[in-house]
Amino acid sequence: MIIDSDVIIEILRGNAKTTSWLRKLRASGLAIRYSPVSRAEIRAGARIKERAKISALFESFAVLPVEASTGDIAGDQLSRFARSRGVQLGDALIAASALEHGEDLATFNAKHFPGLKGILTPDR
Repeated sequence: MIIDSDVIIEILRGNAKTTSWLRKLRASGLAIRYSPVSRAEIRAGARIKERAKISALFESFAVLPVEASTGDIAGDQLSRFARSRGVQLGDALIAASALEHGEDLATFNAKHFPGLKGILTPDR
């Protein structure tokens, strides 16, 4: 399971429902992964004093590498959905990781990920 930036933000904000959802997911034994794109997005919007908390949370997840093949898939996603659906590079790279690794994606913004079948919406 890949978790999108918006889900991670809710966890960092202390959203009880999203945090409980994450705990249940972990208890099930399912591996929780993230894209380096999410880490960059969250770090870019964070205050310096929040960075240690953010880093600690990311260290509790597994990172999915962005490879050349991920870039190819993301490029295909952009070619297909950028104009018609407004998909941007960050979301295309996250979607590409999900497609490449056969992972579901947890997000609150399913509309940002056209073409993905395995989308879950966490509790909020």
